[in-house]
Amino acid sequence: MARKQLQNLTEPMYYILLNLIKPIHGYGIMKNIKEMTEGRVKVGAGTLYSLLSRFEKEDIVMKVSTEESKKIYELTDKGRDLLRQEHIRLKQLVADGNLMLGDDKNE
Repeated sequence: MARKQLQNLTEPMYYILLNLIKPIHGYGIMKNIKEMTEGRVKVGAGTLYSLLSRFEKEDIVMKVSTEESKKIYELTDKGRDLLRQEHIRLKQLVADGNLMLGDDKNE
């Protein structure tokens, strides 16, 4: 299972996979992450393509096409499962923090 290969995702990993729910090219991923996080998370081209290569080797993402020399990637079923599991893990971290800090709001 994917969780054993990648126990916890880094923020850049999480946001890259989040953007790959639908087919997208590398520049689009970087742009979306910057906008989505209001510049808090920055993913450079070197990091992005290194992670995409790793994810592709681990069958987490796949190249679905090439348009105007831009490679278009998308999550595999394994990648979707990994992203869902990480999302659940992160929600649990927030719930635990809310409990311990006395903040019962779902933020």
